[in-house]
Amino acid sequence: MDDSGKTDADAPVPSAGTSGVEDATRDTRKVSSDLLDLIGVKGKVTEPGPRVGECGDGQDRETHFQMRHPWSLTPASGKQLDGVMERLRERLPEQGWKIVQYERDTSRNKNLNLTADHDERRFSVNVVHLARNEPPALSVTVVSGCYRVPEGEKVDRF
Repeated sequence: MDDSGKTDADAPVPSAGTSGVEDATRDTRKVSSDLLDLIGVKGKVTEPGPRVGECGDGQDRETHFQMRHPWSLTPASGKQLDGVMERLRERLPEQGWKIVQYERDTSRNKNLNLTADHDERRFSVNVVHLARNEPPALSVTVVSGCYRVPEGEKVDRF
């Protein structure tokens, strides 16, 4: 919270430029796929895929949208996740990501959280190591900046 009483949740969503929903969906899938490759652990990955949402900030929902892609990775063995957060902390900056948070959360399990922004690609990612879950897993949420559809188009789904 800053001196005005605003929190990060009140901050405007950064612009992601102009794109149609299909192209933004494809870009979001690519970011998630690249992150899965970087994680380097085989296992079960949840569906359903990227979703279109509102930007907020009073943006017109007919012309502006944001992509969210929450997914999780559950390996055959929880041991496969040992060291994965540390590897991500080291390897994400090599791929253009800036680590903005790396700490344990306030939950009872004290899960390790990593949040990173990629200014060029205009995406953020949050990875949570659910080490004490049964079975252990990684929870990943990829979020885009706020897109504007091309002139004359409208957001066709939410």
